[in-house]
Amino acid sequence: MSPWRGIPARSLRARITVLATGLVAVVSLLLLWLAWTLVGDAVSAVPQMPPGTVVRVDGVDVEATALADYLREHATRRVLIAGAAAFCFVVAAAGILAWTFTSRVLLPLREITGTAQRLSVESLGERIGEISTRDELAELAHTFDAMLDRLQAAFEAQRHFVANASHELRTPLSVIRTELDVTLSDEHADEAELRRMAAVVRDATERAEQLVGSLLLLARTDGAGLMLTEQVDLAGVVDSAWRAVEAEAGKRAVRAEFHTARAKTVGDSALLERVAGNLLENAVRHNVDGGWLEVTIRSDARWATLSVRSSGPLIDPATVSGLFEPFRRAGVARTARSGAGLGLSIVRAAVQAHGGIVGAEPVVGGGLSVTVRLPVAG
Repeated sequence: MSPWRGIPARSLRARITVLATGLVAVVSLLLLWLAWTLVGDAVSAVPQMPPGTVVRVDGVDVEATALADYLREHATRRVLIAGAAAFCFVVAAAGILAWTFTSRVLLPLREITGTAQRLSVESLGERIGEISTRDELAELAHTFDAMLDRLQAAFEAQRHFVANASHELRTPLSVIRTELDVTLSDEHADEAELRRMAAVVRDATERAEQLVGSLLLLARTDGAGLMLTEQVDLAGVVDSAWRAVEAEAGKRAVRAEFHTARAKTVGDSALLERVAGNLLENAVRHNVDGGWLEVTIRSDARWATLSVRSSGPLIDPATVSGLFEPFRRAGVARTARSGAGLGLSIVRAAVQAHGGIVGAEPVVGGGLSVTVRLPVAG
């Protein structure tokens, strides 16, 4: 059975006080027993007097044969009386001092607890801040504040993401409902009108399906570990991804140039193909008619690098970092006619899941260059 069974679990101050007082009491009892034993042994060493001799001790006549026993009893009794008084005083002082000093020591902990109790989703901005101590409690406060910083950033990102996702999903659903309402209200709608409505609904449904798929893929890759790892050749991944967008590039007369070399990494081939596919899709869809794109693959002792450069509209360098946020397209939020605005977000999440890094910079004259670095296969 735990010795703290009868003490409230939430009162750490009381538990520390009881522990300190108990330790002092045990040590005092040991010292008292030691003093009692030493006094008894010392009195036993009194020299023997001749028989029949009477000795006066504290006004009492004691025969010589009983002198040693009398002195032992008298001395040990006084030791016990004085020791008991000292024991009570020491234990009481230890309890009072432990209770007082524990209150001061645990003050930063009460501040941390108070802050934690006041926190909610709406008050995540509150922090403990600097405390007077420079010990483990100060380190705990700093760790707690750092955790709150991460939680606040995660909540804000979640709110922003959910708001944008809701907006994106509302658009195709609104299109579907409007088309259905307009067509159903037209009593004279013919086959051609119904086919037109069906085509619009199909396009809106495909857009919603693509968005949901992108959201699921982003949730899979953002902060999650890899479920499957194998050796992957970036050249093969790019070749497969290019076949999916080659027709669209041909329609827009986008010239493609490839500079590939042997570059192998370890990871999930499906995710890496999605990385290459998103980069090439962005390079084609956000390009200008008759534009160009350039794909470079290279490798060194540490990194397998994939770089995709393409022409396109002018991009403010200050907005480049924002392109990796969800629902951002070429610096414009939620306004593109194609795509869900999740391409580069998925690229960043997938690359980070593989232990790599990704960066982007605007191209002089218009366009964007995105570089992905992945750990080279050993």
